[in-house]
This record gives sequence, C-alpha cells and structure tokens, in this order.
Amino acid sequence: MLKSRLLHPEILQALGEAGHGAQVLIADGNYPLATRSNPDAHRVYLNLAPGQLTVTDVLDVIADAIPVEAAYVMGPDDGTEPSIYADFRELLPETELERLGRFEFYDMARGPDTALAIATGEQRIYANILLTIGVVMPE
Repeated sequence: MLKSRLLHPEILQALGEAGHGAQVLIADGNYPLATRSNPDAHRVYLNLAPGQLTVTDVLDVIADAIPVEAAYVMGPDDGTEPSIYADFRELLPETELERLGRFEFYDMARGPDTALAIATGEQRIYANILLTIGVVMPE
C-alpha cells in the first residue's frame, strides 16, 4: 500500500514518466478531451457522474504530488473571471494563473508537452487547468 495521497495507478505511471516541463491537463465535464488534448498523452477518465470527481478534487491531490511551475486556465472571451479561479488560487498559492482564451487553451493542451489529460465530472464551466511540472530541488 502506498502512503501518498495519490493512489491512482495510471496517473502515477503518467506522472512518473513525465518530467520538468511536461504538462498535466485537468478538464471539466464539458471539455472535448478526445479532440483537444495531445493524442499521445495518457488519458484518464474520472468522470463517473456529473459532479464526481471535480477538477478541484483532482487538483488538490495532483498539486500535492508534483511541483507546479506554471498554471494555465481557460477564460471566457468577455473577460469575466470564473468562480473556480479562487479555488485554483487557494490550491496553488505560490503559482500565478495564466489566463488563455478558449482556443488558445485548446491549442496548448493539444501540444506535445501534455503528458497526462484527466477528464472529471466537474460541472462548473471554464473549470479547466493545464499545469506545467516544475523541478524537484535537491535537499
């Protein structure tokens, strides 16, 4: 049995294979994961039912497992800020959110650096986040 909070074998494998600069997409229930994520990325479907699991449930565990160097979020074209951004800031207090438009976000998530794409049952819209894995510094 593992002692860490992260127990999902496919996610552990994908993160173990990824390194500095690789990216992790955590997508809401509306996100077109099959067409708007890197085709070579590990895809994990945690969208059991609407509202289960949420993006913030997954982010909470992933952020505990990897160093986060950067975080990109999808924002609406009208410039409003989705309420989930406050949750993202709480879970990633040391990381500034970099806002992208919908299609710019899609293009980035389809890029070669996206090593892991996770679908969730999140019902909030614009609740997508793309994390860049940082470096684990020696002690």
